[in-house]
Amino acid sequence: MKRSSKHIVAFCSLGILGMAIATPLQAQDRKFVTIGTAGVTGMYYVVGNAICKFMNRDTDKHGYRCTAQASGGSIANLNGIAKGDVDFGTVQSDWQFHALHGSSAFSESGPNKKLRSLFSAHADVVTVLARADAGIAELADLKGKKVNIGNPGSGSRATAEVLLDAIGIAVDDLAFAAELKSAEQSAALCDNKVDAIMFSAGHPVGNIKEATVSCDTVFIQVAGSAVDELVEKTPYYSKATIPAGLYKGQPETIESYGPLATLVTSTDTDEEAVYQVVKAVFDNFKRFKALRPTFSDLDEKSMIANGTIAPLHDGAIRYYKERGWM
Repeated sequence: MKRSSKHIVAFCSLGILGMAIATPLQAQDRKFVTIGTAGVTGMYYVVGNAICKFMNRDTDKHGYRCTAQASGGSIANLNGIAKGDVDFGTVQSDWQFHALHGSSAFSESGPNKKLRSLFSAHADVVTVLARADAGIAELADLKGKKVNIGNPGSGSRATAEVLLDAIGIAVDDLAFAAELKSAEQSAALCDNKVDAIMFSAGHPVGNIKEATVSCDTVFIQVAGSAVDELVEKTPYYSKATIPAGLYKGQPETIESYGPLATLVTSTDTDEEAVYQVVKAVFDNFKRFKALRPTFSDLDEKSMIANGTIAPLHDGAIRYYKERGWM
């Protein structure tokens, strides 16, 4: 049985004298879908709410009502999809890969063969921001420092652990590994509770901006042979940058890497629901691209081809074929 039987209330119709009469959809006739996002200060929350806003404009036509929920992030969303707690989730492409194959954080739960892709969006740039007086000039200087690596369940947390391992720093090598949510980390940095924060995001992002205007900070270049090797050996990372001058006290371009932000679902999600979610985005593509400066270069066909590691859902394929993109 499709998950729609759990989350979605079936349409009803009226027949009078043997003829079906179209009537405005009532509240009890609507079908409800949910999108798991991340913390309320991050890009995933913005994206999820924008998708729902576009979709809900036409609720009276297609019958679906969309809600975006704040969550722990990528891993929490992938677990929620697997359990049927949410219909869709915004997730980093690296954790989409691991969920599909049952590796890394998903080695115990095993492969989720029902996982399906819809599209990808911006790059989630791996970001390391330190207090200017913390004595951190390069990645190696994180050893022995107080660092926020992110809350359990978030893609940022898991990606931070991967980066630390790649540069030869164990979590136990840190003086303190904080597990703060994205909304909490800027205040912690400026209050000297942590020396640095590690965070993956599409820039510009509110919590990083908050930190840079509240105290003296420095962005750390996420580069070097260890990072190059990490990018080369994985199918879901690519080089990325934070353009110069995007934040206060950031006069130079910051080299880094990262996964793509993606929207995923399950084969248990109703095909029509997936079709309407995809339609809501691409029928409003100019508005979607205007959400953030980093979206300005988004291209429809690239969003279908890049980062969609799990197979595309049939509902998405249906829309893409209608548009002549497949």
